[in-house]
Amino acid sequence: MFRRRNKQKTIERATEYASCKDFKQIFTEDMVGLHRLAFLLTADHAKAEQCFVAGLEDSIHGNPVFRQWARAWSKRAIIQSAIKAIAPTPTRHGALPEAAEAQWQNGNDVESIAAVVASWEPFDRFVFVMAVLEGYGLRECAALLACPVQDVITAKSFALQRLAAQSAPEVLSPDREYVRLGQGFARAQVA
Repeated sequence: MFRRRNKQKTIERATEYASCKDFKQIFTEDMVGLHRLAFLLTADHAKAEQCFVAGLEDSIHGNPVFRQWARAWSKRAIIQSAIKAIAPTPTRHGALPEAAEAQWQNGNDVESIAAVVASWEPFDRFVFVMAVLEGYGLRECAALLACPVQDVITAKSFALQRLAAQSAPEVLSPDREYVRLGQGFARAQVA
């Protein structure tokens, strides 16, 4: 009787966690978004593909994750894979470059935004994607990137200034509260 009860509890706990099948479904359903995340981080299609695959493998073979957290965990696995692949280090910022930046090609489409963000230094790109687009906190970004929080604050501020300097009124609202990317909005809190 005791064994049957323990076995039932073990089965109930196992169903709370995401399975291999759950992660495969997430990566299939969100393939475009997850691949775009990997590309925004790496700025290289081949490395983005490697990070996408590594993120899937890490999700499937990594630590057990609650089913409700599986989508967020998938993104985090890709971010961690990209950090390993690129190893971004903090950048010392001077004045904002004027003509050297990639320009918006088709207004506010996702590909145009990705081209502009891909032209940035790796650390700035990582901070922008993690802190602004994915909503990671400053301390969490600093922990993942193994750097001081002040470096993350500086890079985030610089990235948001770059967007504003590139005459992107539909990308960065005048009150600097929301960054518009494609069809959605991401909260952009300037520290």
